[in-house]
Amino acid sequence: MDGSTMREMDLGLLRTFVSVVEAGGFTRAGERVHRTQSTVSQQVRRLEDDLGLVLLDRNSRSIMLTDDGERLLGYARRMLALNDEARSILAGRPVAEVVRLGVPEDYAVERLPRVLSAFARRNRAIRLDVRCDLSVRLRADLETGELDIALVKQEPGRTGARMTWREPLCWVGPEEEAVHFQDPIPLVVFPQGCLYRNRAIHELEKAGRAWRVAYCSPNLAGIQAAVSGGLGVSVLARSALPKDGCILGENDGLPPLPETELALLLGEGMRNDAVELVATTLIESLPKPVWG
Repeated sequence: MDGSTMREMDLGLLRTFVSVVEAGGFTRAGERVHRTQSTVSQQVRRLEDDLGLVLLDRNSRSIMLTDDGERLLGYARRMLALNDEARSILAGRPVAEVVRLGVPEDYAVERLPRVLSAFARRNRAIRLDVRCDLSVRLRADLETGELDIALVKQEPGRTGARMTWREPLCWVGPEEEAVHFQDPIPLVVFPQGCLYRNRAIHELEKAGRAWRVAYCSPNLAGIQAAVSGGLGVSVLARSALPKDGCILGENDGLPPLPETELALLLGEGMRNDAVELVATTLIESLPKPVWG
């Protein structure tokens, strides 16, 4: 298709598409854009027909992006943000700069809310859009331009970070039950792709210990509750020790755990003054003595 016949994308359809992804379904998206579920579904179909692409996998139980949908999502968000910015400027209203920040879920819950809240109060001209996910997904979103800044867990020594902090890890288990002596040892872990999960399995296998996944949760609260409830042992940062949990070590038959790193990454082409200010705030809020 040459440039003379290429059709322009409809911003209204793009806004509906983004709403479906962010809301996790057609019905909830319809509530956000004040349309019926059937209308939202029809608009996404129209967008797919216009592009000649399938954007959403409708065969799964939840809304899932296809590869083409994932590629479009970042562009759609940027196009909508630019449209909204232009309208605000032409209307004479001040525009808040949006900084999209990705953080691992356990850091978002335990360590950063007060820092980010204080930053938002001091910097009204900057709006933070914070996303929590596994580090591997945050890094991918940064590389595709969907995030401006990401805090990610990584193996020590990886290059490309603005700043890194060493992070000691520990085995944690319930106080009242010696589940770590079971064979195979029951593990409480984050989903596949999590560095903590990989570290636990790797070190157990290197030590010749059999293991099984007893409980898997995408969030820290679920991991902590499962450990406290006696379902198994997990690998966490020391600061995330669950209530009714205890730190385990070599005397308990568990192998030593090498440190990991917390890395601050900035997206290419996203380094404006607002991004730099957020990055500086994060660096100042994570002093080296905390991370080892």
